[in-house]
Amino acid sequence: MENLTSSVEKNISIEREFRTKDFFLQWEWLLLLIFFLIHIINSQLSPYYLNTYTLLDATMTFLDKAFIALPMALVIIFGDIDISVASTVALSSVIMAVAYNAGLPMVLAILLCLFIGLLCGLINGLLIVKFKELSAVIVTLSTMTLYRGIAYIILEDQAAGEFPDWFNFPGWGYIKGIPFILILFALFAVIFLLLLHKTTFGRKVYAIGNNEVASKYSGVKVDKIKVAVFTLAGLMAGVTALFLTSKMGSTRPNIASGYELDVIAMVVLGGVSTSGGKGKIIGVLLAIFIIGFLRYGLGLVNVPDQVILIIVGLLLIVSVMLSNLNKK
Repeated sequence: MENLTSSVEKNISIEREFRTKDFFLQWEWLLLLIFFLIHIINSQLSPYYLNTYTLLDATMTFLDKAFIALPMALVIIFGDIDISVASTVALSSVIMAVAYNAGLPMVLAILLCLFIGLLCGLINGLLIVKFKELSAVIVTLSTMTLYRGIAYIILEDQAAGEFPDWFNFPGWGYIKGIPFILILFALFAVIFLLLLHKTTFGRKVYAIGNNEVASKYSGVKVDKIKVAVFTLAGLMAGVTALFLTSKMGSTRPNIASGYELDVIAMVVLGGVSTSGGKGKIIGVLLAIFIIGFLRYGLGLVNVPDQVILIIVGLLLIVSVMLSNLNKK
């Protein structure tokens, strides 16, 4: 009996040791280290960098695209991808501006912007589940061209805007000294964190990413969940369109060009596996702020955009390589 008790205690001790080891080997710890290193380096590059006002204001330069990274994490956990999000931003923004200039009240134009984003995401989701022989890359590549093309037909490479003064608030406003965009992003981040990690819906997303066929035979309504997630991605692209248009004060059909690559980089750097089934929202959040503050810090010392792109690309490559080593 004593031997049996001793053996059980030994097994429990070994299990705790493995859990402790796994905890400290999590990808998020490395991201946290990179996050602090970037702040240290940036503070050395510019004496104006490391103060509360600068750091809060810096978030206004990159958080608009971060809204799309939250649902994109769910899409990539499926093992799919959505490269039409930037075009969805453009189409939503252009239709909002044209509708307002045609006489629609600004509040209704904003709701129209969100609806167009939602509709684009819904179309993506329906096409992906209806034509299963086509990959999500092919479908969203097609809709990327379609949505951007419609935006160009509407405005013909012209700018549209002349919004009311209060519309500057979403992009540049503060509430008690904190940027409004940061407050709203924090709210959405908590919602997505709970959705993915604390709900049955989130567990089904992981299950589909690990094995879609087995999930289907287990009773998971795969198609409905996929349509819901792609629709969510479209809706959040509409939110990005709202903030980006507010910041710029006008819009053009080429608005948000390249956003899809930035968003995918944020999600992959955050530790979400492109093969599906793995990833956490907290990692994506760290990656968003790493890339955002890195870009902002380098911009303060007038590093050219092309060099910043190279640095971000190298950071992404190194991170993916380290992530793969960690899995081995």
